[in-house]
Amino acid sequence: MSDSGDVQRTDTSNTGRAAIGVTGLATMGRNLARNLARNGYTVALHNRTQARVDALVEEFGNEGDFIPTTSIEEFVASLERPRAIIIMVKAGAPTDAVIDELVPLLEEGDIVVDAGNAHFADTARREAALAQRGLNFVGTGVSGGEEGALHGPSIMPGGSEASYRKLGPIFERISAHVDGEPCCMHVGPGAAGHFVKMVHNGIEYADMQLIAEAYDLMREITGASPQQLADVFADWNTGELESFLIELTMQVLAHTDDETGRPFVDIVQDQAEQKGTGRWTVQSALDLGIPVTGIAEATFARSLSGHVEQRSLVRETFGAAVNPQELDAGEFMEDVRRALYASKIVAYAQGFDQIRAASAEYGWAIDLGRVASIWRGGCIIRAWFLNRIREAYDEQSELPTLLAAPYFADAIRESTDSWRRVVARAAAAGVPAPAFASSLAYFDALRRRHLPASLIQGLRDNFGAHTYRRTDRDGSFHTLWAEPSRREVAAGD
Repeated sequence: MSDSGDVQRTDTSNTGRAAIGVTGLATMGRNLARNLARNGYTVALHNRTQARVDALVEEFGNEGDFIPTTSIEEFVASLERPRAIIIMVKAGAPTDAVIDELVPLLEEGDIVVDAGNAHFADTARREAALAQRGLNFVGTGVSGGEEGALHGPSIMPGGSEASYRKLGPIFERISAHVDGEPCCMHVGPGAAGHFVKMVHNGIEYADMQLIAEAYDLMREITGASPQQLADVFADWNTGELESFLIELTMQVLAHTDDETGRPFVDIVQDQAEQKGTGRWTVQSALDLGIPVTGIAEATFARSLSGHVEQRSLVRETFGAAVNPQELDAGEFMEDVRRALYASKIVAYAQGFDQIRAASAEYGWAIDLGRVASIWRGGCIIRAWFLNRIREAYDEQSELPTLLAAPYFADAIRESTDSWRRVVARAAAAGVPAPAFASSLAYFDALRRRHLPASLIQGLRDNFGAHTYRRTDRDGSFHTLWAEPSRREVAAGD
C-alpha cells in the first residue's frame, strides 16, 4: 500500500502547492499534520488562531514540508487540485462553520474530510449538501488519541470510491500498520466511516467500564492495593486479554501522585465524563433494534457517576459498607479475569451486530472482518483477540453473532462458571457491576429456549389490542379480553 502512496503523491517542490491541507491545529490536528509531513506530504496549515500555525512551524517545521497560511483563502489557494482538506475542529456547529467558510472557495471535485467525532447523521447531511455543489464530503473516523494521530492511527473513511482513490494512499501510508497491513480501509459510502467510529467508541465505553468493574471488585472484595492490582493487570496483559486498554490500566494503577504520595486513582474524582459517542451508539442501536446492553450500561454508569447529590443522599440513607466475603483472593481474581474476558466478547459482539445492522439498513456493504483488522493497531480498543474476530468473519461473513464462532464459543464455555460467581459475589457484597451483570444476562437471554416476552405480548394485547403471534400457526391474533369468553380473532377481523 505504501508503494501506491508513492505513486500518487504529488511532488509539490516545483509547484509550491500542498498535497493536502489541515485546518484546526489543536492537539489532534497538529499531530495529524505532523504525521502527514513526516511521511513526505507537503501540508498546508490553517487555524482560526494564527498563533497555532506559527507554533507548529516553529517547533516542528524540520519534520517535513509545511505551507503555513494566514487566511482561509490563502489556505485553499495553496492546495493542488483536486483539493483535499482535513477539518479537525469540534463536532457540531464549529464543523459547520468551517465548512461554510470553505465551500465558496472550492471547485467541483474537491474533497472535504471531517476527521472529528461527528454524529453520522450530520455527516450524511453534509455529504448531501456538498454533493449538490459538486464537492466530495468524506466523514472519517480517526482513533488513537494524540499519540495515534502522530505515530499512526486507525483510520475509517467513508464517502465515495472516487474520494478514496485520492485519500486512500495517503491515509493508508500514515495509519498504523500490523503485519504489514495498514489500519485503514474504505469503510463504505456515505456516513459509514463515522458510524463505524461511533460504534468503536461505544465498544470503548464498554471495555473501560468492564475493566473498571474488575478493578473495583478485586479491590473492594479482596482488599488488594492499586499497585498490587497493577501487577495483576500486567500479568493479564500477557494472555488473551492483551490490549492497549489493559496496558493503560496497569500504568494508571501503578502511578503515585507526586503531591500527596497517594495512589493516583485515589485522588481522581469518581465522576466519568463523556463526549457523546457512547450515547449516540445507544440511541442508534435503539433505532436499529439491536441490543447493545453492555455499551448502554457503560454509558449509564458514567451518567450515574455524575449524579453527586443523589449518590450522597442514598449513601447517607443506606450506608456505604461492602458486605464482607469469605473467599480465596487468588481464585476470585482468576474468576474476575475470566468474567472480564467473557463480558468483553459480548461487548464486541454487540458492537459488530450494530455495524452489520446499519450496513444493511443504509446499504453500506461493510466488511466486518476488515473492520476488525483495521482496529488491530493505532486505535484505543486495539487488542490481540481482534485477530480472532477477523478470522471469524473471514470464515463466515454472515455470522449472526460472534458468540457462536468456535473460538469465542469455547472461551465463553470456559468462563461461564466464573462469570456467574463474579456477578453473584458482586451482588452479595454490594459492589455494583452493571456491565458484568448485563453482559451475562444478554448471554443467558440468547441461549434461553423460551423468553418471558410471550407474557409481555399477552399484556400488550390485553391493554392495547396490539395483537400477538402464536407458536402453532401463522398470522396475528387478538383476544377479546373484555368478553366473558375471551374469544380469539384473527387480526383485522
